[in-house]
Amino acid sequence: METIFAPAKIGFYGAFELNVYTVKIMTKADIVSRIADRTGMEKADVLAVVEGFMREVKGGMESGDNVYLRGFGSFVLKKRAQKTGRNISKNTTLVIPAHFIPSFKPAKTFADSVKKHVPVK
Repeated sequence: METIFAPAKIGFYGAFELNVYTVKIMTKADIVSRIADRTGMEKADVLAVVEGFMREVKGGMESGDNVYLRGFGSFVLKKRAQKTGRNISKNTTLVIPAHFIPSFKPAKTFADSVKKHVPVK
């Protein structure tokens, strides 16, 4: 479990109040352990499959492909337009070229399931 601090309100004179909430974090090791427990496979074999999956998704996206997993979601490339940025330490401007970033968009059924089963605290 990890504690997250998020600004809630910005008050007068810049004072602010913090909302504190806790989130559960699942790591790759947790995923491997759960799959190994549920399938009876060796953890090393499950780890190889999970890493192979991640390698294929990453490789596909690096070659410009989007990855669609029906019922789960889509790993898509989003284009960011060229923009001007500033290096404040040198007080100079620089051009940040247009580029793509990886993004994940959950499937509607997946998003609806999370909304239904995860309560807001």
